[in-house]
Amino acid sequence: MRGVSAPLILAVPFDSDLGRLGFALRTEVFVGEQHVPPELEHDAYDATATHVVAISDGDVVGVLRVVFLPQHAKIGRVAVARPARGQGIASAMMRFAMHLARERGETRLYLTSQLDKVGMYKRLGFTPFGEEFVEAGMPHMEMKTY
Repeated sequence: MRGVSAPLILAVPFDSDLGRLGFALRTEVFVGEQHVPPELEHDAYDATATHVVAISDGDVVGVLRVVFLPQHAKIGRVAVARPARGQGIASAMMRFAMHLARERGETRLYLTSQLDKVGMYKRLGFTPFGEEFVEAGMPHMEMKTY
């Protein structure tokens, strides 16, 4: 991967070529780097979620998904390729996903954040609530916009 340019951000089907590349990146980050068990990383929501990828210099460098539930839209599985981190890609994908959700009429956005990422989500308008909890061996916080 060369120097990362401003990413192109797209919503893609999970079973498309770009969707599969996004899932491969998720697997690399969560299973490979963070040691999340594969059975926790992939779930039934993948089939119905809206998937978002960030593309830079021809490579998929970021991915997330939005699951539309009755109580809110849940944004999750946010992952950025190691060489592309620290360049605002996760924030750009989040703004795109939030816009998509709002275009669908969703006003209630929710996520669970790894503790070290809470600041980024706060800057995007999410508020932490509840108690810290451990998921896949890592401390998390619930966050919402409502």
